[in-house]
Amino acid sequence: MQRLFTNIGWLLGGRGINAVLSIVYLALATRTLGLEMFGHFAAIVAVGLVVTGIANFQTWQFIVRWGANGANGTNGDGTAASEATGFAIALDLLSIAMGLVLAAVLVWSAPYWLPLPEDLLPLTFGYCVVSLLAIRTTPMGLLRLRFKYAAATAAETVQPVVRTLGAVLAWIYMPTVTGFILAYAVSELAVAVALWIAAARSERIDLSALSLTRIPARHKDAWRFVWSTNMSGSLTIAGKQITILLVGAFGGAALLGGFRVASQLGQALVALAQTISKAILPELVHAKEDALVIARRMANVALIGGILAVLFAVVFGRLGLDLIAGSEFRGRGFYWALVILSIAGAVELVGASLESLLVSAGRAGTAFLVRAAPTLLAFGLLDLAIGWNGALGAAFTVLGSSALAVIGFYVAILNLAEIRIEVDADKDAEAPPEPPRT
Repeated sequence: MQRLFTNIGWLLGGRGINAVLSIVYLALATRTLGLEMFGHFAAIVAVGLVVTGIANFQTWQFIVRWGANGANGTNGDGTAASEATGFAIALDLLSIAMGLVLAAVLVWSAPYWLPLPEDLLPLTFGYCVVSLLAIRTTPMGLLRLRFKYAAATAAETVQPVVRTLGAVLAWIYMPTVTGFILAYAVSELAVAVALWIAAARSERIDLSALSLTRIPARHKDAWRFVWSTNMSGSLTIAGKQITILLVGAFGGAALLGGFRVASQLGQALVALAQTISKAILPELVHAKEDALVIARRMANVALIGGILAVLFAVVFGRLGLDLIAGSEFRGRGFYWALVILSIAGAVELVGASLESLLVSAGRAGTAFLVRAAPTLLAFGLLDLAIGWNGALGAAFTVLGSSALAVIGFYVAILNLAEIRIEVDADKDAEAPPEPPRT
C-alpha cells in the first residue's frame, strides 16, 4: 500500500501541474476566441480525442499484465516484457492505420452533423493525424511495469508546459482557432517523444520482438482481452468526447463551447479517476491475493476526495467560470452543468478502482458491457435532454451514465467475490482429510 500511495502521489503531482497550467491555456483560448469560435476549437480537439480514443488499444494494460507475469517467472525465459512491448508497438501501428480511416470518415461527414466551417476541416484532419502519431500508451506501460512513476510524471509534464507556451504564442501572434490547435498539436508530439525517451532509459526496446502473434500464442485469451480493453477504453475516453460533439450537433457551436468549458472544469475528477486506475492496476496484477482489499481501500479514499471536490465546485465553480472563461460564458446553465459534471466525476472516481479490479481479474469483457449499456443510453437521451434544459440536461445524461456504470461494477465485483468463495469451498471439499495428530 505504501508503494501504491507513493505512485499515486507522483501521478497526482503531475496532474496538479497540468491542472494549474490548463487553467492558463483554457483562459487564453476562451477569452481570445469567444464562445462560438471556442466551440469550433473544442469540436476539433474532441474529434481528435474520439479518433485516438476509439482506435487506440490500451497497450499499457497488456504490458503490465503479460510483462509482470513474465517477471514473476511464469514464462521462465525472461522475454515476457520484450514480447509484450513488441505486441504493444504492433498494436500501436494498427491503431494508426485504423485511426486514419476513422478520421477521414468523421471529417468527410462533419459538414452534415457538426458545427464546423468547411475551411477548418483540413485542420481537423491534420490534428487527428498528429494525435494518432502521438499515441503513447506503450511507453507509459513500460514505465508503470517498472514502477517508474517519477520518470513518467516528469515526461508528462512536458505536455502542459508546451501547450501553455504555445497558447501564449497563439494569443500574441495567431489569435485564431488555427493558432491554438497548432499549440495543442505540438504539445501532443512533445509529450510523446518525452515518454518514449523515458521508457527507453528504463527498458530496452527490442524492435525485433514486434509481432501480433507471439503473445496470443502464449496466452489463449489474449485477443479477447485486447478487444475488451480497447472497447472499454474507447467508451471511457471517447465516450465523453462523443457527448461533447453531440452537444454541438444538437445545440450548436456556442452550446458546445460552453459545455466544453464546464466539462473540463467539472470533470477534472475523471482525469483523477483515470490516474488512480493507472496506478492501481499494476498493484492489483502483482498482488492478486490482496486485490480486493486494495480496491476497497482505494474506493473509500476516492469517496472522501470526491465529496470534497464536489463541495469545491459548488462554492467556487461560478467564480471559476467568470475568471477563466469570462462573462460571455455566464448563463445558459453552464455553472449548474459544471456542478452536475463534478458529481459525475466524483462517481467515476469511486468507480476507478472497481473497474481496475475487474480488468485485473481477467473480466475486461464484463467491464466493457457494464460501461457500454449506460453510455449508449445516454447517447440516445442526449437530444431530448438538451431540448429539455440545454447544457444542464446534457450534464444529467453524463451523471446518469456514470452512476449506472459504477453500480454495475459494484454488482459485478460482488458476483466475482461469490465465485471465488464457491471455488475455494469446492477445493476444500475435494482436499483429502488431514491425518490425525498424535
